[in-house]
Amino acid sequence: MRTQHEIGTRERIVRATSRLMQRQGYEATGLKQISQDAQATLGSVYHFFPGGKRELGVEAIRHGGREFAEFLRAAFAEEDDPAAAIVACTRDLAAGLRDSGWLDGCPVTITALESAGLVPELQQAAEDAYENWRALVRGKLAGSGFAGDVAHDLAHTVINLLEGAELSAQVSQSEAPLEIAGRHLAVLIDSYR
Repeated sequence: MRTQHEIGTRERIVRATSRLMQRQGYEATGLKQISQDAQATLGSVYHFFPGGKRELGVEAIRHGGREFAEFLRAAFAEEDDPAAAIVACTRDLAAGLRDSGWLDGCPVTITALESAGLVPELQQAAEDAYENWRALVRGKLAGSGFAGDVAHDLAHTVINLLEGAELSAQVSQSEAPLEIAGRHLAVLIDSYR
């Protein structure tokens, strides 16, 4: 993994924004705080993101979306069986939340909830992330022999339940919601074989 100084200024700003939005939401994340966390000047933030906080927020959501997509790809690469892959995902999500002190939920979801109907650019970036995640799940299911319509519907169900269970685990500070979701998603997936 690259150190903070090996990462370019723009990428540091995006990562810092994503992490801050993950922990405190879009509205509570200020540009001054972002510049401090990214070890960049406020001028650099405006240089790379002349559209200000909204432009930066969209890019931070895209970053969070890409990170979770990589997480899904890794889980799917390790497990041939899609049901087992989803159980592994929920287990790893639960461990990550626990290890962060229940602070590092999904930066996409928290920002989408906070900006729904208020900031269309953020809402669209979040929907794009969700669609990408659903496409990854659909691909895994289709690659395992599931019919297209079944893979489509199951992909929606998987992402919806993962996001809800992650939020519930964060609020309750318990791994149980994710573990339960994983077990039940596996049963649901297996029921379509």
